[in-house]
Amino acid sequence: MDLFPQIKKAAMKYFVHAKGSHDWDHTLRVYNLCMQIGKKENADLEIVQYAAVLHDIGRSYQDRLNGKECHAKKGALLARDLLEKHKMDPGKIEAIVHCIEAHRFRGSITPRSIEAKVLFDADKLDSIGAVGVGRAFLFAGEVGAKLHNKDIDMDKTKPYTQEDTAYREFMVKLRHVKDRMLTSEGKRMAEERHNFMVAFFDRLNQEVDGII
Repeated sequence: MDLFPQIKKAAMKYFVHAKGSHDWDHTLRVYNLCMQIGKKENADLEIVQYAAVLHDIGRSYQDRLNGKECHAKKGALLARDLLEKHKMDPGKIEAIVHCIEAHRFRGSITPRSIEAKVLFDADKLDSIGAVGVGRAFLFAGEVGAKLHNKDIDMDKTKPYTQEDTAYREFMVKLRHVKDRMLTSEGKRMAEERHNFMVAFFDRLNQEVDGII
């Protein structure tokens, strides 16, 4: 019996009240990227598809606590419970759970399997490029940040504050994403997205300064 439709339906319920920057649409984009990268990297696509739809089910817990809860760890626990209730093979559960707990950019768990590396790369790709820029501004709006401030001292700013702008996210995290990619296909895709993003923020700085 194919459990995927049931698991996907169950996963969707965790996003009923999700914020736009990490909503079900983000999960679907990551799923599509996972399947594309997974095929190129000869990953187990069954493991990849489950991990993709479940990877952010713990996100609402992190958002409610302003980042004090790790959504990857919480999501791994929730996923394990869900998959065990559906009596999935224990070996597959372990493989899926590892993917979820290791997918976070700032996480402490290193992706070991090719499937975990595929999910890590897919999730990161959705944070850069045109989509990444859009999500960065969307998240900034969600936490009440201002539009732009290129002169802030990054060492003195904190997330989930007025200074948690899209540009701060770019400086602190997004510009480093391409160097963290783990698969060949992920690295290839990240290069183009990175270049677009750099050009965008350079243009934004010039427009704000009235240069162009």
